[in-house]
Amino acid sequence: MDYINTLFLIGALLLCASILASSLSSRLGIPLLLIFLIIGMLAGEDGLGGISFDNTDTAFMIGSLALAIILLDGGMRTKVESFRVGLWPAISLASFGVILTASLTGLLTAWLLELHWLQGMLLGAIVGSTDAAAVFSLLQGKGLNLKQRVGATLEIESGSNDPMAIFLTITLVEMLASGEQDVSWSFLLAFVQQFGIGGLCGLAGGILLVSLVNRVKLATGLYPLLITSGAILVFAFANSIGGSGFLAIYLTGLVLGNRRVHNLQNILHVQDGMAWLSQIGMFLMLGLLVTPSEMMPIAGPAILIALFLIFVARPLAVMICLAPFVFPWRERLFIAWVGLRGAVPIILAIFPLLAGLEQAQLLFNIAFVVVLVSLLLQGSSLPLAAKFCRVEIPPQPEPLQRTSLDVAVEGEYEVMIYQLENANWCVGVALRELSMPDDSRIAAVFRGSQLLHPRGSTRLALNDVLCVIGRPRDLPALSKLFSRPRAASYLESRRFFGDFILEGDAELGAVGRFYGFSVPEELVKLTLADFLGKRFGGHPVVGDKLEWEGQAWVVAAVDSDTILKVGLKLASGKPTIPPGF
Repeated sequence: MDYINTLFLIGALLLCASILASSLSSRLGIPLLLIFLIIGMLAGEDGLGGISFDNTDTAFMIGSLALAIILLDGGMRTKVESFRVGLWPAISLASFGVILTASLTGLLTAWLLELHWLQGMLLGAIVGSTDAAAVFSLLQGKGLNLKQRVGATLEIESGSNDPMAIFLTITLVEMLASGEQDVSWSFLLAFVQQFGIGGLCGLAGGILLVSLVNRVKLATGLYPLLITSGAILVFAFANSIGGSGFLAIYLTGLVLGNRRVHNLQNILHVQDGMAWLSQIGMFLMLGLLVTPSEMMPIAGPAILIALFLIFVARPLAVMICLAPFVFPWRERLFIAWVGLRGAVPIILAIFPLLAGLEQAQLLFNIAFVVVLVSLLLQGSSLPLAAKFCRVEIPPQPEPLQRTSLDVAVEGEYEVMIYQLENANWCVGVALRELSMPDDSRIAAVFRGSQLLHPRGSTRLALNDVLCVIGRPRDLPALSKLFSRPRAASYLESRRFFGDFILEGDAELGAVGRFYGFSVPEELVKLTLADFLGKRFGGHPVVGDKLEWEGQAWVVAAVDSDTILKVGLKLASGKPTIPPGF
């Protein structure tokens, strides 16, 4: 009993310390996951805690379960709309990109450490994929609002490339364990089996879970548990019949997050907490598992391998895999830099230990150093990289809070809470004068502690809190109406998009005459939407920029693949008033 209480005490202390230490992440610019990892190392065998933990079986089990929950959460938050611009580039990176990165890194490792080429390739496979937990956590934690093409590609890639790395690692471990020296056709067969079965199980499991959640009547708190347990069932089933469980659970989350699911927002809130708990627990455990003193002899070669991976292997793989797609060089550079390594390489490095392979401990220690270097170097520099590569766009206004009404109301209605700030144009305006989207209403107005019944003659005042009922599709229009970006954000938006916002259906000839620049005769009748859409490969996103005829044209609003608004920044940098005005 005392032993169990001690475990509870130590576990609770480590968890509390990790959560409280998370506030240091933004202050010091250190990636949050690295803080969790360091706390685990400090509590470990060589640290202040002196806790000895070397049970690789337990670490593998807990790590796999935690990673599955993180992938489920990531899939539920990935919107199918992002596939429009990110699916095929991400698939290219998640398949050929992982193979290229693993091959280049493996060859260097074999040469540098004088290992057999298969052992070198095994290390390349272990560290070859970007980590979903690291990418999801750092992109959200740093508050980066990336261009959709970049953000979608990174999120889909990180969520879907783990199965490829796991497949390569397991295949190479089996080859080394059996003494095979060459790659056979069974490699391709195993690849098709893993991804085919995993994909089918994930899609079928997601559809079945959606149907189940929408049919059964449960207490509100049980729906998230049903989703999580059902998704883990899909994960385990796919693994048991020879498929990729990680691909299956990611696709299950993707289906759940993009279908109409009863009580989805509450499920997402609970799932967010479970994903955080999984990340903290996984990195704490991996920190406990490692023995830092054993890494000192191989620190030099391991750092060289990490730097080669970051500056050579990953960039080369990205440039080759994205060559068929329309990505400006700055976007390619940023995607290459966000090749973050996290818990997945450390978990994969446990496979050789479990199989009892020669040099297994060496591979594990090198993988751990690679993860440390990646989190410290790449993770801490993400905001600077985003600024240098110009892939960040001004943030869009958001409500203070959103709550779904799907528990009691049929339809995708939500309650959105807004507070009117300084300089919001609708302060002092009567409600009847507001141009709101159809099917949206102001349900209540709070003025201080007073609840007002909204009428057409009610005039809005500064600091009023509005409870608006509307649909998610109307969120941009409602937020633009009732939210006011801070002055700094407003100025940033003007600098980014320019002083003039034009309609996408405006003709180039008319725009040229109005602003005083020439347009070639063959382009006079072409609309801005058609002209810029072709220049951006038919899949434009907000933030795409083109320098043409001495002017800067920036895509400001997009619906599917149709450009609705275009920002114009004139060459002089000053507004030009046409003759006669």
